[in-house]
Amino acid sequence: MLEARKVSFPSPNIEVKVVLPIPFRSGALPAHSVEGRQGQGYAEHQEIGPNRFARVHGGDPLLRDDPETAHPETLLGPFRVSLPALDQFPHKTWARLVSRHARNMSIVLMAYGDPAGYLPLRQAIADYLRTARAVVCDASQVLIVSGSQMALRLCAMALLKPGDEVCVEDPGYPGARSALTATGATVRPVPVDDEGLVVRLMGSGKHSGRLAYVTPSHQYPLGMSMSASRRLALLEWARHHQSWIVEDDYDSEYRYASRPLAALQGMDTASRVIYVGTFSKVLFPSLRIGYLVVPRSLMRTFIDHREALDIFSPTLYQLALRDFLTDGHFARHLRRMRATYLSRRDALVNGLQRRLPQMLTIANADAGMHLTAWLLSRGDDREVVRRAAAHGISATALSSCYAGKASKMGLVLGFGGADETQIGRAVETLADIVRGVHLGQHGAHSREKRASPRAARV
Repeated sequence: MLEARKVSFPSPNIEVKVVLPIPFRSGALPAHSVEGRQGQGYAEHQEIGPNRFARVHGGDPLLRDDPETAHPETLLGPFRVSLPALDQFPHKTWARLVSRHARNMSIVLMAYGDPAGYLPLRQAIADYLRTARAVVCDASQVLIVSGSQMALRLCAMALLKPGDEVCVEDPGYPGARSALTATGATVRPVPVDDEGLVVRLMGSGKHSGRLAYVTPSHQYPLGMSMSASRRLALLEWARHHQSWIVEDDYDSEYRYASRPLAALQGMDTASRVIYVGTFSKVLFPSLRIGYLVVPRSLMRTFIDHREALDIFSPTLYQLALRDFLTDGHFARHLRRMRATYLSRRDALVNGLQRRLPQMLTIANADAGMHLTAWLLSRGDDREVVRRAAAHGISATALSSCYAGKASKMGLVLGFGGADETQIGRAVETLADIVRGVHLGQHGAHSREKRASPRAARV
């Protein structure tokens, strides 16, 4: 629930309404899940993909009836996509690193920073990417940003002009469509199949597209990996048409059926790929540190646009993150999280197969921190999500991921941010909701069929 309070400033003409979280209703998340939010105003959020966007509602948010936005527990609820296991983060280690740098920051580090980012952190990221992701780069190509959403916006600013076409996976990440069309470009939805983006449908000549946005290691939201032949075809498309590829490698660290796949960027011999990564999914979202790996020919342009947005990224967390990477904490954390997410994924898969075997089928669960389940019945996935939000469950409707008309209905379910017990309880609730939506719509459909003959005779 939310509590509104009016705050008066010295001027009698200024009055601000602040929305404050108050304790959740019975049956919602435990109190420790919202530690640190008491007494703090915050913007509501709406899930539209791997990330969330802050949204400030017009009018009084307390008068809104939409359960998806009316309850703050949906920010941390089970099945929230891209929310990591915050309960497993090494808080003490991180606090020690931040505290050490906060106490010892030099005057130079307290001043304005490099728009490209703190150089030792860029070097550490380049070392990690070369080793773990087979990305071909050095520190001079790494640009620090506040997250993948800012990285995509920078790509739009640097590479696109009004009227340019952007090829996107369909279904795909809605946040990418929003960011990449911010400068006036238009979207061309391109279907995906079991091998990923269908490159032959991307067009040719003047209709080939200026840029393609892809998630080749773990397609969002369906979860497949792009095949080697499709990767080569996509790279050839970019080389032939002098177009760009933006590779969003958002959660490639976690694979459960095979070793992590190498990045598409490492196969690129024509310097047409811009690689995007973030620490929001593997560490914690409020860290707000992401990065791009940019071809050398574009680096100056990207830095200029990045500097125009907010000059540079905060230095303190960059200092701590560099140590977290170079001291081995990051590698140890990833190893622990693979085991944690595998267990949580299994709990979700087993729960869905046990409780909804006739109503849901899982598309792919071999990697990442979410899975997609197709609705086999005549279910409205948006209605399921709306009802689930009223119970503190943060599922995402698959239909919301389509740029065009949705060809299938389903649910995108994150399993990183809730433990096995919470997942089990949430599956029970979700099963009741899915059945309720199915029965309600099935009943309405039957009534329509019975009413049709009578209407014809009138």
